[in-house]
Amino acid sequence: MTIIVHHLENSRSQRILWLLEELEIAYEVKRYERNKATMLAPPELRRVHPLGKSPVIEDTAAHGAIGPRVIAETGAIIEYLVDRADGKLGAPSKRDDALAYRFWLHYAEGSLMPPLLVKLVVSRIPLLGKRVAARIQPMIDRHLDYVETSLSDHPWFAGDSFTAADVMMSFPLEAARSRAGLDASRPNTIAWLERIHARPAYQRALAAGGPYAYA
Repeated sequence: MTIIVHHLENSRSQRILWLLEELEIAYEVKRYERNKATMLAPPELRRVHPLGKSPVIEDTAAHGAIGPRVIAETGAIIEYLVDRADGKLGAPSKRDDALAYRFWLHYAEGSLMPPLLVKLVVSRIPLLGKRVAARIQPMIDRHLDYVETSLSDHPWFAGDSFTAADVMMSFPLEAARSRAGLDASRPNTIAWLERIHARPAYQRALAAGGPYAYA
């Protein structure tokens, strides 16, 4: 084993397990459970990385100044692993597809995930939270409509080929289906979710990561 994945239940780190399966890179999973009251990551993760969040990976075959290379942030980890696999599932050769790849790789966390996270947080606030969440939903709908249109003329986010951009987009769209209005009214996006869930590597990652509420 050369890659250790510090995997938090029901989190973005499920994407890293999936990508590792797609890239056929050997890895080890260290699982962490959320605090049942706060739903936050346990303090043990701070021993791995100062931010104490998941995903974090350790590459035991690549040593830094004080030990194995430690990498945090989903996008950074995905880029690192694609590079480690000599570009497999990275940017396509066509320029337009390559630009789309980079856009969706960053859009997932930079634009789509923030309003989803805000809705989740405020919806837990009694009374006022539901009103605030209702005001955020139109912003989420705008994003979901944009995604739906973008998937209208090709099966994957970077064109005709599955890439790491699809891995990156999985978590926010799975979360949107679970709690933010993504349903059969957006058939292109639902069909995309069904395609990723049917991939053998996705299924293997689920088995490796344990229960995952958004699959």
